[in-house]
Parts: sequence; C-alpha cells; structure tokens
Amino acid sequence: MADILLTHGYFLSEDEKEQQIMKPYPPLGLLSLSAHLKARGYGVEIYDSTFGSRPELLQSLQQSPGGVVGIYTNLITRRSVLEIIAAAKRCGWTVILGGPESANYSVEYLHAGADVVVIGEGETTLLELLPALERNGPGRLSDILGIVFKNEAGEPIRTPERARLPDLDALPFPDREAIDHQKYLDVWRQHHGASSINLITARGCPYRCTWCSHAVYGFSHRRRSPSNVAEEVAWIIDRYDPDQLWYADDVFTISHPWLHQYRAELKARGLHRPFETITRADRLQSLEAVRTLQELGCYRIWIGSESGSQRVLDAMQRGVTVEQVRNAVSLAQQHGIEVGMFLMWGYEGEEIEDIAATVEHVKRTNPDVFFTTVSYPIKGTAYFDRVSGRVVLPLNWAEASDRDYVIMGRRSKDYYRLADVWLRSEVEAHRTVATAPDHAARLYDTARRAREEMARLQE
Repeated sequence: MADILLTHGYFLSEDEKEQQIMKPYPPLGLLSLSAHLKARGYGVEIYDSTFGSRPELLQSLQQSPGGVVGIYTNLITRRSVLEIIAAAKRCGWTVILGGPESANYSVEYLHAGADVVVIGEGETTLLELLPALERNGPGRLSDILGIVFKNEAGEPIRTPERARLPDLDALPFPDREAIDHQKYLDVWRQHHGASSINLITARGCPYRCTWCSHAVYGFSHRRRSPSNVAEEVAWIIDRYDPDQLWYADDVFTISHPWLHQYRAELKARGLHRPFETITRADRLQSLEAVRTLQELGCYRIWIGSESGSQRVLDAMQRGVTVEQVRNAVSLAQQHGIEVGMFLMWGYEGEEIEDIAATVEHVKRTNPDVFFTTVSYPIKGTAYFDRVSGRVVLPLNWAEASDRDYVIMGRRSKDYYRLADVWLRSEVEAHRTVATAPDHAARLYDTARRAREEMARLQE
C-alpha cells in the first residue's frame, strides 16, 4: 500500500461545458508532489479523476481503508471534494487537503471531516507531515509549519506560515508517468487536430489585482532557470512528442532577460514547439519581447484586458493602462501571434459608460478571440474584503462556490447578459460592415436594443 494517495475532485465526465471545449490538462500540482515524495523514498499513488469516475474513486477508497489521502481543492470542486472527504472518513482514511479553495475555507473543511489543510506549497510540508501523522496522529501537529489541523479537543489550530521554496530547480520534474498522459494527448488530437501538454516555468505572481487569489503562493514570484525548463521540454518531446505546449505561468513574459536566455537554451538543444501562454499587457510592450516570443514558437498569447475603462482598471489595481493593452495586442498580431483577451463585467463601481468604453476598446483592439465573465468575489482577496458587507450566499456553503456569491445592490444577471449581446453584436458588426453591410446593420440594431434595455434596467 502506498504511503499516500493523491487525487482531486474534478471529473471531466461531469463537466458539460468542458465536454464541449475538450481542452483538459493533467494536474501538475499533484504530479509535482508525487515526484518530490518519491524522490525521498515515499510510495505514492495518484488517482487522476479527470478521466476517472466518482464511483471508481470511492471504490478505491473502500478497497484500501486506513491510509492517507491528499486531495487538491479549487473553486469549482467543493461539492465533489466534500463527498470524497465523507467517503474517505467512513473508510478510516486520514484526509489532507491542499490548494486555494481549502486554504480560504480551512475551518469549514475541517468541520466537514478533513484532518489537515496545507496552506501554501505542499512539497516540504508533506515530507514533515506524513511521518508526524504516523508518529503522533492527526491531533498533535503543532510543530508542522504551514497547516491548519484539529487538535485533540477538535479545535482548529493554524500553525505559522512556512517559507516558500527558494530554488525551484531543486524540485524533480513532475511525475508524469504516474498517470496516463496519452488520454490527454488523444482527446486534444481528436477534438483539435493537435495534442498539447502543460508545464510551468515559475510559481506565483507579484502583482496585486484586487480580485485575484494568492492563497497558495502569496505575492511571491520564483522562476526556474532557463536550462532547467529546457531540459523538461526536451524530456516531454522525447517521451510524448506533443504538437504544442501550454506554459501555465501566471505571467510568462514577466522577465525579458529570462525569455532571451530561454530562447538560447532551446536553440542550443534544437527544440521548437508551438505554444500558447498568458501575460500582462505591460510586460509585452517591446518589439524585442514580441520577437522573442515569435521565435520561441508562441502562436497565441492571452492577455487580461478586463475592461476598456481606465477608471475600472485603476479600481482593480491592475497597474495596466488601456493603451498598453492596445499596444501589446497590435505588436503581437503584427508578428503573427494570435491574441486572446479576457474581459470582466460588473466590477465594483462599473457603470454603463464603462461598458460602452469596453465595447469601443474591443472594436478598436480587435483581438482574435475574447471571453467575458462577471466578476465574483473570491474569499481572501481585496475585492472580497471590499464588498464583504454586501455579500450574500443564497445556497448552503457545501452546495455552493465563490461564484455563487451575490453582491447586494449590483446589476442583475440579465443586465450582464445584455452587455454580452451588445459587445459581441457590435464587434462583429464592426468587423463585417465592409464585406456584409446588411448583416452588420442588423447586428448594430441588436447592439442598440441591448444597450437600451440595459439603460432601462438600471433606472
């Protein structure tokens, strides 16, 4: 029997939206923990629930009672994780949780049956926690930094924060062989004609956007060396030969010197794979940086624009200007790099004039693709703190997620649905007015009616 079973609460078979998109990626966090523990002599088993099933996972817990299970938690898996906790406890398992969701709600998860919640990075913590659990049991863990646990009286105890790992190069590569990567490759190739594999070059983000959670890495930013990342890419290509890569960093272009060094490392090894990644507009303002991305193989860059209103961006503490977004998009597209843009409706203080500015911004900027969401307050963020006096959760906590919070006094869901209609209709009309004027006229009319209905709703 393994010393620990690692799993998570996401099941692709239960996610209707993702079944339409079909762009799943392996759980890198669990694979990193597995590699780190195995390198120190621990036996680790991973149940990758992405392509698994809830009954199968629960059955595996029943078949090996009394072990230790570590479960990764995020915002969308609360209900699933709670069910796994309950099943594990019925079978005598000791339950450890990690990830941003349980860090934000550690007491709630302890009350739901979890024994320990790991706050922050888990590699070093687990190395100390596993022998302590075997030696002392789950109620006497005060010497372990970076956890919340229930003492023998059932009271939640939070230990001091653990220092973050200073050298990411010291970590082994993720334990990719512990799961069936071929399933991911096959799904990508079947639905998109090209396979893709994810990796990260850094941990953390130093920026302080008010709505973004920093529950795991804080505001740190630590980067692997270019040679270390290049070695992993070489291994991935040799083992899996994916058609493309996804660099899952929060801000891939944060260091331009690092990019230049990484380009040299890949070139020296004769490595080249198309990839997409995420950045901030203010870190993509130079021609040199864009050319480096192009030479590295970047075919699509995702930028968080959030709003076309500088007033809203400043309220978010984005540290980015509307003009920087437009310049970054223009530079990327001029060098053959597609641009995806993220936009956010409903941030505190947004008015219809700000939405109009966003519509004009997207028309002028003309990204290749854009997605919208309605802002929601994640616990532990400055945004949550700002609106906490008006936040209501209409569901039981166990049945909800942070996306279900209702901010009293904010516009209705219909209002933001109309904002989407206005935006998408007017942008498409703007793009097609020269080639299909009649179609564009109908779209402009749709946008106008949506805008008028929004104005009526806010009266």
